[in-house]
Amino acid sequence: MTRCLDESDIVMVEEGFTTKDVLENLLLEVDQTGNREPFFVADLEEVVKKHLRLLKALPRIKPFYALKCNRSKGVVQTLAGLGAGFSCANKTEMALVKSVGVPAERIICASPCKQLSLIKYAASQGVQLMTFDNEVELGKVARSHPSARMLLCLATDDSRSSTHLSIKFGATLKTCRHLLETAKEMKVEVVGISFHLGSSCPDPQIFTQSIADARLVFEMGAEVGYKMHLLDIGGGFPAFEESRGRFEETSAVVNSALDLYFPEGCGVEIMAELGRYYVDSAFTLAVNIVAKKEVTLDQVSSEDEDPGGKKSFVYHLNDGVYGSFGSVIFNNACPIPILHQKPSPDQRLHSSSFWGPTGDGLDRLAEGVDLPELHVGDWLVFENMGAYAVPPSASLSSGPPARIHYAMSRVAWEAVQLLWGKLLHTEEEEEEGRESACTPLSCGWEITDSLCAAPVFAPASIM
Repeated sequence: MTRCLDESDIVMVEEGFTTKDVLENLLLEVDQTGNREPFFVADLEEVVKKHLRLLKALPRIKPFYALKCNRSKGVVQTLAGLGAGFSCANKTEMALVKSVGVPAERIICASPCKQLSLIKYAASQGVQLMTFDNEVELGKVARSHPSARMLLCLATDDSRSSTHLSIKFGATLKTCRHLLETAKEMKVEVVGISFHLGSSCPDPQIFTQSIADARLVFEMGAEVGYKMHLLDIGGGFPAFEESRGRFEETSAVVNSALDLYFPEGCGVEIMAELGRYYVDSAFTLAVNIVAKKEVTLDQVSSEDEDPGGKKSFVYHLNDGVYGSFGSVIFNNACPIPILHQKPSPDQRLHSSSFWGPTGDGLDRLAEGVDLPELHVGDWLVFENMGAYAVPPSASLSSGPPARIHYAMSRVAWEAVQLLWGKLLHTEEEEEEGRESACTPLSCGWEITDSLCAAPVFAPASIM
């Protein structure tokens, strides 16, 4: 049975409070205790709003959250309570979603190249939905999980995305028929097609081409003898709040393409695997300066040199790329520090570079940033830190992972509880073989009765 996040795990705030307000209160407490370890403020209300916005903009799509982006338990429990599915790439992620009561029907094992132990573990947990893009993977699944239901992963044009997944994942159109024929020979059931455009795809028209390609492969599958009925359009949706207009544009393009190539009533269910979209803007990180030195001009790059004589400083923080700044390596992110204490306008600016706590040359966070002179003990704040920034355990940063403080308004909390209660009621009715009858919520939010049922997703292909 799905278990929602407990109220005791959340900082309850008044409606209208911002992450900055919560951060300020926490920093006041830190100053009193002297504990200057890094920490996150995670706005779970932002995650809930993103979920509802997605369901409203893309009503045919059943969202699956990609845990590889951020596996913090608060996010997982919140989305589980809202009825989202989960995309897992390893045993740890699968065990986490199972531990909060997510049924196997709402889990996809999404890596096209899986270790044999993962395939066997998925089989033992009743997880049937998996992806593949090569013959070797088909052979492993045929031997170790013959009841699996497979999605053929297509290569896409992700040349303008921030990550290029098609370099290593995805089958080309030229190889799809051969793979489908091979799957048929091995008696592996193929139930649909998947693709993934990479993080924050800047051109929504690429979705149109990818959906059109998927239609061609559906037709190939029919010729081979498969009746496929599941399309996974992956991720690539804009993540930041300021890109909301681009999200609406992308949604409109996706809806139009689906109506053209997979019209409603054609018997094909649509799902998506979203990670960054849900969490990037929801997490804010606070770190502390632990060391500082002034460097001479021959120690910095020529682009930092200033004939006017401004100084250059190197600062070391108590978190780095092997901890909460992993996105610097994984996604070529360029984190921008925000000063906790607002400087006076007459303070002179100096060239500043920021490094993590290790001695590794890769542990570089930002450089050439013009800021006033800072001091050991000062706090820096980094926004939009939810994607690929929350490490699961202690790492090379020589300390435990940054603590996460979850925050949500009372109105949002009540909305989540109502949605979770309806999901629980739906699950119980489904177990008893009765039809669910949802009613509108009355919690002050724009939530309709269609939203309470839409996220509950058990593809017919694996039931």
